[in-house]
Amino acid sequence: MADSFSINERMSGRRKFLVAATSVAGGVAGAAIATPFLLSMMPSERAKAAGAPVEVDISKLEPGMLLMVEWRGKVVWVLNRTPEMLESLVKVEGNLADPNSEKKQQPEYAKNRTRSIKPEILVTEGVCTHLGCSPVFRKDIAPADLGPDWQGGFFCPCHGSKFDLAGRVFKSVPAPTNMVVPPHTYLSDSRLLIGSESEGSV
Repeated sequence: MADSFSINERMSGRRKFLVAATSVAGGVAGAAIATPFLLSMMPSERAKAAGAPVEVDISKLEPGMLLMVEWRGKVVWVLNRTPEMLESLVKVEGNLADPNSEKKQQPEYAKNRTRSIKPEILVTEGVCTHLGCSPVFRKDIAPADLGPDWQGGFFCPCHGSKFDLAGRVFKSVPAPTNMVVPPHTYLSDSRLLIGSESEGSV
């Protein structure tokens, strides 16, 4: 009897071990299969470089703040403009080369004074249209180095090009055109999708 009980006990222990080992192996195999599947659903670096849309949370973007995101290997700026910043857009129009955005550097829905869907939110590539340098965000008004016509905007230190707070280029600077406004749309009041558009609607 003792031998029979001992054999049964050993067999039961072995069964438990085999069940546990099989479960672990199955779990590992399942994870190995699931991981590539889940990764395949996420945009690859190649897809991002090719222009896969980028979703941006702007819920914490306070007035006057500039957010930088990457799309197609370029920096895209998202600026939440204050009422004073929006007023400055009118003040500088006489000093701009293309105040009405006649050159196609933006989607049709952004061909307006603010160059945006929502007046307060500017979405533009952070790239100077002269030689592709990265301008600097300068909120200060009329500093000595930028002249009395300056009301805040983007200044390229490489060759001195200036853009207002809508990314519109000033006259008599090396940059030939306004900054590029990429295609974008709003998924909600706080979610912005860069690289895709739905008639620019919210």
